[in-house]
Amino acid sequence: MVAKNDFTPAEWKKLVQAPLLAGFAVTAADPSSFVGTLQEAFANAKQLAEAKSGASGELVKAIAEEILSSSGRTEAREGIRSIVQGAKLDEIKGRALEALKETATIVNQKAPGEAKIFNGWLTQIAKTVAEAGTEGGFLGFGGVKVSDAEKATLSEISQILGA
Repeated sequence: MVAKNDFTPAEWKKLVQAPLLAGFAVTAADPSSFVGTLQEAFANAKQLAEAKSGASGELVKAIAEEILSSSGRTEAREGIRSIVQGAKLDEIKGRALEALKETATIVNQKAPGEAKIFNGWLTQIAKTVAEAGTEGGFLGFGGVKVSDAEKATLSEISQILGA
Protein backbone atom coordinates (compact mmCIF):
# COMPACT_ATOMS: atom_id res chain seq x y z
CA MET A 1 0.00 0.00 0.00
CA VAL A 2 1.35 3.41 -1.00
CA ALA A 3 0.93 6.32 1.42
CA LYS A 4 2.06 9.86 2.03
CA ASN A 5 5.04 8.63 4.04
CA ASP A 6 6.46 6.96 0.93
CA PHE A 7 7.21 10.39 -0.55
CA THR A 8 9.31 13.34 0.54
CA PRO A 9 7.31 16.43 1.58
CA ALA A 10 8.26 18.13 -1.71
CA GLU A 11 7.17 15.11 -3.75
CA TRP A 12 3.89 14.81 -1.86
CA LYS A 13 3.19 18.47 -2.49
CA LYS A 14 3.63 17.91 -6.23
CA LEU A 15 1.27 14.93 -6.11
CA VAL A 16 -1.39 16.96 -4.30
CA GLN A 17 -1.09 19.77 -6.85
CA ALA A 18 -1.39 17.40 -9.83
CA PRO A 19 -5.20 17.08 -9.95
CA LEU A 20 -5.59 20.84 -10.01
CA LEU A 21 -2.80 21.18 -12.58
CA ALA A 22 -4.43 18.65 -14.91
CA GLY A 23 -7.57 20.76 -15.04
CA PHE A 24 -5.66 24.02 -15.01
CA ALA A 25 -3.65 23.04 -18.10
CA VAL A 26 -6.85 22.49 -20.06
CA THR A 27 -8.39 25.73 -18.82
CA ALA A 28 -5.23 27.66 -19.73
CA ALA A 29 -5.16 26.13 -23.21
CA ASP A 30 -8.40 27.87 -24.15
CA PRO A 31 -9.72 30.15 -21.42
CA SER A 32 -13.49 30.16 -21.15
CA SER A 33 -15.94 32.83 -20.16
CA PHE A 34 -16.49 33.38 -16.45
CA VAL A 35 -19.35 30.86 -16.43
CA GLY A 36 -17.28 28.34 -18.40
CA THR A 37 -14.38 28.71 -16.00
CA LEU A 38 -16.72 28.09 -13.06
CA GLN A 39 -18.12 24.99 -14.77
CA GLU A 40 -14.58 23.71 -15.31
CA ALA A 41 -13.65 24.37 -11.67
CA PHE A 42 -16.76 22.53 -10.45
CA ALA A 43 -15.96 19.60 -12.74
CA ASN A 44 -12.49 19.36 -11.20
CA ALA A 45 -13.92 19.48 -7.66
CA LYS A 46 -16.48 16.79 -8.53
CA GLN A 47 -13.72 14.48 -9.77
CA LEU A 48 -11.84 14.96 -6.50
CA ALA A 49 -14.91 14.17 -4.40
CA GLU A 50 -15.65 11.06 -6.46
CA ALA A 51 -12.06 9.84 -6.10
CA LYS A 52 -12.20 10.14 -2.33
CA SER A 53 -15.15 7.75 -2.10
CA GLY A 54 -14.84 5.83 -5.36
CA ALA A 55 -13.10 2.63 -6.34
CA SER A 56 -9.83 4.38 -7.22
CA GLY A 57 -6.42 3.28 -5.99
CA GLU A 58 -5.03 3.97 -2.53
CA LEU A 59 -2.74 6.75 -3.74
CA VAL A 60 -5.59 8.51 -5.54
CA LYS A 61 -7.79 8.29 -2.45
CA ALA A 62 -5.01 9.63 -0.21
CA ILE A 63 -4.38 12.57 -2.53
CA ALA A 64 -8.10 13.31 -2.88
CA GLU A 65 -8.49 13.29 0.91
CA GLU A 66 -5.51 15.60 1.29
CA ILE A 67 -6.63 18.10 -1.34
CA LEU A 68 -10.19 18.13 -0.01
CA SER A 69 -8.90 19.15 3.42
CA SER A 70 -8.57 22.86 4.12
CA SER A 71 -4.80 22.73 4.60
CA GLY A 72 -4.25 20.49 1.57
CA ARG A 73 -6.36 22.71 -0.67
CA THR A 74 -4.49 25.81 0.51
CA GLU A 75 -1.12 24.15 -0.07
CA ALA A 76 -2.13 22.97 -3.55
CA ARG A 77 -3.36 26.43 -4.54
CA GLU A 78 -0.18 28.05 -3.25
CA GLY A 79 1.90 25.55 -5.18
CA ILE A 80 0.02 26.25 -8.39
CA ARG A 81 0.32 29.96 -7.78
CA SER A 82 4.10 29.59 -7.51
CA ILE A 83 4.20 27.55 -10.74
CA VAL A 84 2.30 30.14 -12.78
CA GLN A 85 3.53 33.28 -11.04
CA GLY A 86 4.90 35.79 -13.50
CA ALA A 87 3.89 33.68 -16.51
CA LYS A 88 2.06 35.05 -19.49
CA LEU A 89 -1.17 33.29 -20.44
CA ASP A 90 0.49 31.33 -23.25
CA GLU A 91 3.21 30.09 -20.83
CA ILE A 92 0.87 28.82 -18.12
CA LYS A 93 -0.16 25.67 -19.96
CA GLY A 94 3.48 24.75 -20.61
CA ARG A 95 4.40 25.20 -16.98
CA ALA A 96 1.43 23.12 -15.86
CA LEU A 97 2.36 20.33 -18.29
CA GLU A 98 5.98 20.40 -17.13
CA ALA A 99 4.86 20.07 -13.51
CA LEU A 100 2.62 17.13 -14.49
CA LYS A 101 5.60 15.48 -16.17
CA GLU A 102 7.63 15.82 -12.96
CA THR A 103 4.75 14.33 -10.98
CA ALA A 104 4.38 11.40 -13.36
CA THR A 105 8.09 10.66 -13.00
CA ILE A 106 7.81 10.64 -9.20
CA VAL A 107 4.83 8.29 -9.21
CA ASN A 108 6.35 5.99 -11.85
CA GLN A 109 9.52 5.67 -9.76
CA LYS A 110 8.11 5.49 -6.24
CA ALA A 111 4.73 3.86 -6.77
CA PRO A 112 4.84 1.94 -10.04
CA GLY A 113 1.93 -0.25 -8.95
CA GLU A 114 -0.28 2.83 -8.53
CA ALA A 115 1.05 4.81 -11.52
CA LYS A 116 -1.47 3.58 -14.10
CA ILE A 117 -4.44 4.35 -11.85
CA PHE A 118 -3.02 7.73 -10.78
CA ASN A 119 -2.13 8.81 -14.32
CA GLY A 120 -5.50 7.64 -15.61
CA TRP A 121 -7.21 9.67 -12.89
CA LEU A 122 -5.34 12.83 -13.90
CA THR A 123 -6.20 12.22 -17.54
CA GLN A 124 -9.87 11.77 -16.63
CA ILE A 125 -9.84 15.02 -14.64
CA ALA A 126 -8.43 16.88 -17.63
CA LYS A 127 -11.05 15.34 -19.95
CA THR A 128 -13.90 16.15 -17.57
CA VAL A 129 -12.72 19.75 -17.22
CA ALA A 130 -12.44 20.10 -21.01
CA GLU A 131 -16.00 18.85 -21.45
CA ALA A 132 -17.47 20.99 -18.65
CA GLY A 133 -17.95 24.26 -20.49
CA THR A 134 -18.72 25.34 -24.02
CA GLU A 135 -15.98 27.12 -25.92
CA GLY A 136 -16.80 29.89 -28.35
CA GLY A 137 -20.30 30.91 -29.24
CA PHE A 138 -22.23 33.79 -27.76
CA LEU A 139 -24.04 33.89 -24.41
CA GLY A 140 -23.90 30.12 -24.14
CA PHE A 141 -25.27 29.46 -27.63
CA GLY A 142 -23.20 27.85 -30.33
CA GLY A 143 -19.62 26.96 -29.73
CA VAL A 144 -18.13 23.53 -29.13
CA LYS A 145 -17.86 21.30 -26.08
CA VAL A 146 -14.10 20.76 -26.47
CA SER A 147 -12.07 23.21 -28.55
CA ASP A 148 -9.16 22.24 -30.77
CA ALA A 149 -6.75 23.81 -28.27
CA GLU A 150 -8.25 21.72 -25.47
CA LYS A 151 -8.09 18.56 -27.60
CA ALA A 152 -4.41 19.23 -28.27
CA THR A 153 -3.78 19.75 -24.56
CA LEU A 154 -5.62 16.53 -23.69
CA SER A 155 -3.38 14.72 -26.17
CA GLU A 156 -0.28 16.25 -24.57
CA ILE A 157 -1.49 15.24 -21.10
CA SER A 158 -2.16 11.68 -22.30
CA GLN A 159 1.35 11.48 -23.76
CA ILE A 160 2.97 12.87 -20.60
CA LEU A 161 1.04 10.50 -18.35
CA GLY A 162 1.19 7.53 -20.69
CA ALA A 163 -2.57 7.13 -20.46
